[in-house]
Formats: sequence, C-alpha cells, structure tokens
Amino acid sequence: MMKRRTFLKKASLTTSLLTAVPLSMQTHKAVAQQAPSDRLRFALIGAGGMGTGDASQAMNFGELVAICDADLRQAENAKTRLNAEKAETFQRYEKILDRKDIDAVIVAVPDQWHTKINIECARSGKDVYGEKPLTLTIDEGKLLCKVMKETGRVFQTGTQQRSERSFQTAIELVRNGRIGKLQTVWVAVPFFSTKGGPFKPQEVPAELDWDYYQGPAPFYPYTKNRAHSVWRWWYEYAGGIVTDWGNHHVDIAHWGMDCERTGPVSVEARGLFPNEDHPEKEECYNTPDRFFSRMKYANGVEVLYFSGMRDLALYGDVEKHVETGQSKIDWLFGDGVPDEIKTYDRNGSLFIGDRGRIFVNRGGVFGRAVDELQNNPLPENAWKVRPSSNHIKNFFDCIRSREEPVAPAEVEHRTITACHLTNISIRLNGRSLRWDPEKEEIVGDPEAQAMQSRVPREPYGFA
Repeated sequence: MMKRRTFLKKASLTTSLLTAVPLSMQTHKAVAQQAPSDRLRFALIGAGGMGTGDASQAMNFGELVAICDADLRQAENAKTRLNAEKAETFQRYEKILDRKDIDAVIVAVPDQWHTKINIECARSGKDVYGEKPLTLTIDEGKLLCKVMKETGRVFQTGTQQRSERSFQTAIELVRNGRIGKLQTVWVAVPFFSTKGGPFKPQEVPAELDWDYYQGPAPFYPYTKNRAHSVWRWWYEYAGGIVTDWGNHHVDIAHWGMDCERTGPVSVEARGLFPNEDHPEKEECYNTPDRFFSRMKYANGVEVLYFSGMRDLALYGDVEKHVETGQSKIDWLFGDGVPDEIKTYDRNGSLFIGDRGRIFVNRGGVFGRAVDELQNNPLPENAWKVRPSSNHIKNFFDCIRSREEPVAPAEVEHRTITACHLTNISIRLNGRSLRWDPEKEEIVGDPEAQAMQSRVPREPYGFA
C-alpha cells in the first residue's frame, strides 16, 4: 500500500497550477440548451494556456465572441483549439472595451497588466474573471477594490480552490473548531527553481508586439525567457513563486483563519536568489525560488509560509535546483522552526490546532477530524462555506444574480497583500515589517512603504 506521505506528494506534483486546465473540447451543452438571446457573451484577453483553459470551461456557460493577445499567434491558436470559429481575434484589448455586445471578460495576461485591464474592463461595463495573482502591488489592489465598488461590476479571481470540495471541507472543519483553537498554519508552495540565464536579446517574432506585451512594466529587449509563461520569474512582471502559488495557498490559510478581509500585523521573510552571484545577473531570472516568511495576525494565529525544500519542480528554461547547504537552511529558516518544515516535501495548507491537524491540497483533505466526519457530521447550524462547485459557473451565476462571487476582489486583495509584504521583506534582506491592516500601511518604514506601488511606464499608466 502506498504510504500516506508518498500519496500526498504525488497528488501535489500532478496539480501544477502553472499548467493550464486541460482542454476537454466539450460540446458545451449548457450553452446549447439556452436560447441565443439568453447567452452571455464573453471575451478572452490573454490567450496562453491558463486563459485558453478558462475560456474552454466558460464556453459551457456563455458564448466566446472575441480573443485578444499581444501575440497574435496565441490568439489564433486559441481560436482553433477552442473551435471558436465566430470569435474575432485582436492584438489590443482596447478593441474589446468598445464592444457593447460583450457582457464579461476573462483576463489571463501577465501580472503587470492585471490591474489596468481589469479596471478598464469594469469601467466599460463588463464583469471580470481575473486570473491570479490579483495584482502586481498592494496599492494596485486598493485601487482595484475601489473601482469595483464604484462600478458595481462582478469580479471573480481565478483562485479556483475555493470551489473545490476538499478545501471547503477543510475550512468548515477548522472554522467549526474540529481541531480545537487554531494556533498555526503552515503554507507550503513548491521549490520551483529559478536558476536560469543569462538570456541574450533575440529577434522579436513578427506576430508579437513586444512593447505592448510589456505594457506598464519597464522596457527590456526581447528574449523568449521574458515572455510566455516564464515572465513570472522576473520582478518586472510578477512576484515569482511567492505570489504565483501564494495567491492560492495563502488564500486558503486566510479563509480558515477567518481573516479574509484583514491581514497580518507583522511579516518577516528571507529568500534565496540562485542567480544573485552571476556576473550577468541582470540577464538572469531575478525572483527567489526558496523563501521563508513568518506572519503574525491580530487573532494570535501565526502563518509560516515557505517553499517545500523537497517538493522539487522545474518550469521553463532553468538549469537545475541549486543545492541548499546547511548554513543557508539555518539562515533561511532562523530559530524556532520545526525540523519538519526544513525538509517539507509537499505543497498545501496545514492547519494546526490545540486538538489536532488538518492538511489540504489538490490531492485531498486529511486528518483525524476528516476521518471522523462520516460518523460525526457537522450539525445543521454549523458555519458553512458559500456553495460553489464550479468556479467559472459561480462567476456566470453571479453575473445574472449580481451577487458577490466566492473569490471577490476585496478578499483576494487581502490574500495577495500578505504575499506582497513577504516579497517586500525578502527584497529588504529580511527586514521585519509592521503592517496596519486597517489603514493598509507599513508602519514606521518609509522605504518599505514606498514599495507598495510601482510607477507604470508611459503610455501605459492608469488611475
């Protein structure tokens, strides 16, 4: 029989969120059964793997009428893969803003574009399904939440774990005291190596508008290693693994802690950058691949957020996993950290209470409280999560009902804020940050406070 730890590791490694949901090319019966006048019409902005996967699912609930990507090859390829013969393809999303016949958009572009496009789509009267991470900076999240309130648009973040029953079960058990008083949450993401580079400038493909692709980010010469999929390993466009997987797993921690609309009061984090000593490091991936963050919350719960040092994964053009010697492990994790964390070989969220533990990831939910659930179900009056068994469907249902979806901007802004604070502390060499979750300010540290925002490159600014 397979050992439990082996099963958990295999389950986690088969669910890389850096890989799009496989396209099933379904017949979209839900749409076909509706009268044409009742179908919601939607557009896809960002036609890479994740966007195309989202659109494939969305075609069960609406009609895809437009596809946009700064790389026209991707737009045309998505049209073919999705069998969306009637969908128009564009290179610039502004043409979609002008379309009055489009009800909603799926936005799955690199992170530096998220806030600008999401805001402009909302202001043009469209509801938005925005892929995670929600924003590139903390201040962008504040602005996004403000605009969504002003416009009254429905906004669903692509944190699909909120619509998976295993995660819902874990949260209900934790919130109903089945592991006693919650004390600590371990949040582990994979060790995705960012050992790569230097990457030299290359000729820009004819179908790609490279200036437009980078948009609000600083302009750099083209290399394929700054583009599709691996843009997430550059701080210019993203926050690395800290925000990429973090928006998923930290979200689950906040949910179980009942901290969805608040945040930590202190953050201290360290990271290891595999290319920092390279003589041409400016042309190498520049986000950390190993990190440890200690976050404390006003309710007394502590979150330990880190890379699973033995949950190894490779993505994009990387050379290898850099060996992490004992001295670096000691520095990274500091004092008072359980040895189990230093050798973690899975990703997911572990809730630790004074009467038990619950672990959950995409492989399932595990713990004594789970095992006992069949004979000791939660009572009818227990706290329950808002029902959702299909994340895309929840978005389309809320377009019609005008209710708040299960992963709204305000909630996911708080999640990604914790991740951004972790990155700020890492980039300040492990500086301890005090965070005021009410005012949304870093207290007593002007340098760190300034890192809540980035100035967008013109003419791609937004407000």
